[in-house]
Amino acid sequence: MPRARDLGIVIGSLPTGPTNSVLDVPGVGLGHTTVVRDEPAPPGGRGIARTGVTCLVLAEDAFTRLVPAGGAVLNGAGECTGFITAAEWGSAETPVYLTSTLQLGRVYDSACRIELEVNPSSAVDFIIPVVAECDDSFLNDARRMQVEHEDVVAAYDAAMASRGSATPPEEGAVGSGTGMSCLGFKGGIGTASRVVGQDSGDPHTVGVLLMTNFGAREELIVNGVPVGRTLGPAPDTEPPKPAGSCIGLVATDAPVDGASCARLARRVGLGLARAGSTAHHGSGEIFMAFGTGMRMDRDGKPDGTPVLTGRALDPLFAAVVEASEEAVLNSIFTAPTVTGRDGNTSESAYNDEVLALLRSVVSAGSTSES
Repeated sequence: MPRARDLGIVIGSLPTGPTNSVLDVPGVGLGHTTVVRDEPAPPGGRGIARTGVTCLVLAEDAFTRLVPAGGAVLNGAGECTGFITAAEWGSAETPVYLTSTLQLGRVYDSACRIELEVNPSSAVDFIIPVVAECDDSFLNDARRMQVEHEDVVAAYDAAMASRGSATPPEEGAVGSGTGMSCLGFKGGIGTASRVVGQDSGDPHTVGVLLMTNFGAREELIVNGVPVGRTLGPAPDTEPPKPAGSCIGLVATDAPVDGASCARLARRVGLGLARAGSTAHHGSGEIFMAFGTGMRMDRDGKPDGTPVLTGRALDPLFAAVVEASEEAVLNSIFTAPTVTGRDGNTSESAYNDEVLALLRSVVSAGSTSES
């Protein structure tokens, strides 16, 4: 399935990294475990599973050398463990795990087990893993716990193995995004990156990872064009409104502290708005940002690297907004049509009707540049 740029849609003016993904940030890894099964409905079986786990590794040594972190909430109808700790201490110490709402506790438990295995001293120096969720119950039967410990471990292992990859990661209906819907179409996982500071000789990479599960079809905007309104009334199979939530994660190799990370996280909402989000009442838009250019010890003491603050953050802000907008589009165009529980179907945005409209979007963009 194509990404936005494969369709001629270029968001913004900043250059991308080599894979145009969060993997362009050195040391960062991304892995998925996709859980798909078709069993009898409970209690005879586990029902229809369209769910999974996604793991974002920020740094292999994040437990011993804390990663600056901060968060922002656009609409708080959701959950993200570790968010309050990041607000208090300005740091994170574990990978970030994404999953479905009712699996959050199970994934948190597995995240703790992984840390205890990888960093045995965490048994006496407590850890608070970062785990965030969106509701995939339109496609996934949430009456049974569909994710197992082995699924979380597999996502973590895949994330560790992906670090430094020259290949863009899987997007769309994979991992935690398997059962998600976005802007009236199949959503899920999307990612993009931007590089800033090349002209000054001090380049930094910003990567954004989204789990998209928000909005209605008529709200979809593609590169400034109201594609959703042009498409007309949504089919009866559209996920019920309000479709809920988006988790946004930002990673950068720029030297930033926790306060600046919170400011970077807040800009994810601007990118979502450009793609059509209005942050519905029942939608949980929760964002976190992490920096690897400056690190801290277990007591929170910075390593002495000078940090970027104030106006120096402006290029990073722009990078977050552009990458977030593009990540939304990548999440819907790379996702195929998925049918889940009770025959509910989330249609792919990569279809003839949408593609015909996209040709006009690309044409309009070319005309404005000439």
